[in-house]
Amino acid sequence: MDGEIFKIGIVIVAAGRGERAGAPGDGPKQYRRIGGLPVIHHTLQKFLTWPKSGPIVVVIHPEDEALYAASTDGLGGAENIIVTFGGDTRQRSVYEGLRAIAATEATHVMIHDAARPFVDHALLDRIAEGFAAGNDGILPAMAVTDTLKRGGSDGLVHETVSRAGLYAAQTPQSFRLSEIRTAHEKAAALRHDDFTDDASIAEWAGLAVTIVEGSVDNIKLTLKRDIDMADEKLTQGNPAPHYLPDVRTGNGYDVHQLVSGDGVTLCGIFIPHDQKLSGHSDADVALHALTDALLATCGAGDIGDHFPPSDMQWKGAASRIFLEHAAKIVREHGGTIMNADVSLIAEAPKVGPHRQDMREKLAEILGISLDRCSVKATTNEKIGFVGRGEGIAAIATATVVFGSVRT
Repeated sequence: MDGEIFKIGIVIVAAGRGERAGAPGDGPKQYRRIGGLPVIHHTLQKFLTWPKSGPIVVVIHPEDEALYAASTDGLGGAENIIVTFGGDTRQRSVYEGLRAIAATEATHVMIHDAARPFVDHALLDRIAEGFAAGNDGILPAMAVTDTLKRGGSDGLVHETVSRAGLYAAQTPQSFRLSEIRTAHEKAAALRHDDFTDDASIAEWAGLAVTIVEGSVDNIKLTLKRDIDMADEKLTQGNPAPHYLPDVRTGNGYDVHQLVSGDGVTLCGIFIPHDQKLSGHSDADVALHALTDALLATCGAGDIGDHFPPSDMQWKGAASRIFLEHAAKIVREHGGTIMNADVSLIAEAPKVGPHRQDMREKLAEILGISLDRCSVKATTNEKIGFVGRGEGIAAIATATVVFGSVRT
């Protein structure tokens, strides 16, 4: 590869369930905490801070989007990571990661287990040097030092196995991207899905794989005791920092005047009425208040900052556009919307018959479950402008989780 310019992409495989790493309900091992931070946070930090890193792809389980977002909170450079979903096997997940990294400028790829947080830059440098020397496949491995025995189903030792030439494989297993992707595609086409690692696929496809010295610390966290030992290693001599969930609550208030018309739109639902709400858009007072509540959770201003009444493109616009925009901003800041609550204050029309439709509309717009959406209504007991039927007011509260904060 003398003189060849190459760029090393990274694929981090984090789609596994990790059942052996703890009790049911503990969650996948890559999101368990060691040293006060999720395992995957440590792993990604090693690659994000390696000077030779190119584009990074993380392959996660479709159900783990919120866990992943929380685990990368405060991680510098995390916003540039490409996230894709894995399959039902590690082999399929790697294949999806290779497809994603192939869309970047990477020429070579390192494939690494998210549950190996102690990979070090010296090991990554050895792999990069192997690429520079012209090797197309590189396997970090440690020579086996334990005496090996082969046993039988009878529980007895049948023979001592020579450990000469035997190695324990590690990751990142690294290859010229085009060659390992082709090998994975061929294996997938033949439904050959029993490979134990990517080097096995490379060997099967006839690719030469060179061994480089691994790292004694580059262990894979598999069992609960592995995670406990990793946590002890990171916190030894230092009190473990305390982390609390970063739960934020935003409030919003809006009011619109009632004028002659044929109906009002509240929470995205049109209700026939002998009046309508006056406003630049469709004047959905409920969605306007909820939009402000969501924007408040990440300090993103208010609805007028994003959709000024002076801008004619929003004249008559459906207010769901505003709420969808606020939800997108929250998610871009790493937030997960947990709850949306709207209280409507009006003498008329009656909200009760439409409450379920309103909740379903909020769930649809925000992409959250119905049980996380609440709509309530009350009158103003004939007091004030609302009591006189001159307008409708809305108060909204939104709860959003942004990972955790160190205390």
